[in-house]
Amino acid sequence: MDSIDLSDIYRGYIACLNKQDWSKLGDFVGDDVEYNDERIGLSGYRQMLERDFREIPDLSFNIQILVCEPPHIASRLYFDCTPTGMFLALPVQGKRIAFAENVFYAFCDRKIAQVWSVIDKRAIESQL
Repeated sequence: MDSIDLSDIYRGYIACLNKQDWSKLGDFVGDDVEYNDERIGLSGYRQMLERDFREIPDLSFNIQILVCEPPHIASRLYFDCTPTGMFLALPVQGKRIAFAENVFYAFCDRKIAQVWSVIDKRAIESQL
């Protein structure tokens, strides 16, 4: 798999998230996926994303930076959204916020096998 293929797969994954097309999530995410070093599996990963969209109805994943070195991807995702209640233990309560997530992925057999995510919580705190 070369970097063009992997970046295309990743962009397809982001489109899947933004469409909330959960029936296709398994096309991009492996059955035994780990998130921040915890094995949550595909069903746990889907539950996490569905919860995120319930708590942030206007959630949209926007790629700012994408670096691809197979089998890894590093991405800076940008969010401009309105969480309805608490978010990252912060009382956002419907206030519009903007922040970034730096996320790293390891792929195996063309699917996401591991995810390491760091959200810029300080940027959110400065807006509250």
